[in-house]
Amino acid sequence: MDMRKLVGRNFARLRRDQGLTQEQVEERSGFSQQYLSSLERGRRNPTVITLYELSLALGVSHVDLVRPDLDDPIKH
Repeated sequence: MDMRKLVGRNFARLRRDQGLTQEQVEERSGFSQQYLSSLERGRRNPTVITLYELSLALGVSHVDLVRPDLDDPIKH
């Protein structure tokens, strides 16, 4: 499982579920829209601190960002 892709897909899904744009998350988190875009595409390797800060910006648990989607597994 590629954790970067998993985190990116979870982040994008959680953000969209809340009706937030990347720009709105940028304002809440301080991470640039470019960083968030790269994260969603699985091109970033976020630290534990980054995951925690992003989860605060979304109002979710940091675990939600790394939880596998059993209905749609990501392959290597």
